[in-house]
Amino acid sequence: MRNSIVFAIAFSLTGIFASAQNFEKQAPVGFDQIKQNIPHGKIDSIQYPSKTVGTLRKALIYTPPGFNKNKKYPVLYLLHGIGGDEKEWYKNGTPQIILDNLYSEGKLTPMIVVLPNGRAMKDDRATGNIMAKDKVEAFAIFEKDLLNDLIPFIEKEFPVKKDRENRAIAGLSMGGGQTLNFGFGNIDKFAWIGAFSSAPNTKEPQVLLPNPQKAKELKLIWISCGDADGLMPFSKRTSDYLRQNKIPHIFYIEPGGHDFKVWKNDLYIFSQLIFKPVDQTAFSNFTVFSNDVKDN
Repeated sequence: MRNSIVFAIAFSLTGIFASAQNFEKQAPVGFDQIKQNIPHGKIDSIQYPSKTVGTLRKALIYTPPGFNKNKKYPVLYLLHGIGGDEKEWYKNGTPQIILDNLYSEGKLTPMIVVLPNGRAMKDDRATGNIMAKDKVEAFAIFEKDLLNDLIPFIEKEFPVKKDRENRAIAGLSMGGGQTLNFGFGNIDKFAWIGAFSSAPNTKEPQVLLPNPQKAKELKLIWISCGDADGLMPFSKRTSDYLRQNKIPHIFYIEPGGHDFKVWKNDLYIFSQLIFKPVDQTAFSNFTVFSNDVKDN
């Protein structure tokens, strides 16, 4: 049954973009392995003042190979899960390696990637009871920190484009829920949304998008989940709601559970889709609504 879901996707993205590039539905072997003979980007640790939290907060920032301070770049804000912090993607998802390799193949639009700590509280480390009420609430508070503190800091300190068409948000699990909540709640701020294996913090669709037609202003809505992931219902109900309201989007069901094997693959594909011309009418060719994917 699981194989039938995966093969049904046929995630060949030929024709979705004006550039007519081809994209694999699964990242190839070695996509996340360091290649020594290619240009490499750079990961730096930064601190920014947060009025929302009342302290200096940490984030990581990836600048692409050939980074030029005199050029302006689009920005992807990449969010972690409930058990992580600003280093979770770096330690377990190796985005710097995945993106370096894609740049070497000419598959990405040059971009800056910001990896923040999505737990907006003074003690924002993933220690103790990570499910404690105040720690869970801090993931919702991060919306204010992101919009009012982090984004203005990035736009002041780095050469980035400041319009919504050049700002993307994506994340895994708890960060996937944040992505949908913040992205749909601030369509004037983001044009590209990538939700990987969204967690239960994802708002109910009618609350998430009370005016679903507003979502047509987004360039790309990407929702993905592993076919063996118990959190599938949260992704599916959002996709179902979008489909019922005829909102173009990609619902990508891939082999795997709730882990970085899935999320690395998501980043590999999603990063190739953003900040490029998109034909939204082609999204339905790659969106699968299988009876085999059931609500739990």
